[in-house]
Amino acid sequence: AHVRDELRIEAEVSGTKVTILERRPSWDGTGTDWLRSAIAQLRFEAETKRWALYWPDRNDRWRRYDLEPANVERVLEEIDDDPTCVFWG
Repeated sequence: AHVRDELRIEAEVSGTKVTILERRPSWDGTGTDWLRSAIAQLRFEAETKRWALYWPDRNDRWRRYDLEPANVERVLEEIDDDPTCVFWG
């Protein structure tokens, strides 16, 4: 709650994809526009009924993360733990 004016984590759903976004106020502090950065993307795989995890490279291309498709709780844990530092740096 103490950083709500400085940082927001949001999710954007499109079909079978959920994109996790980090939102911050614009650097120049001129107003209401918030910058958005993609952190991770979960993709539901219908054939396995599991979620696959992706991370954005420096060119904003989605790369598959080395994690076996899993339930959504496990995928969210991996993002939160970030053992390879590709999500939170």
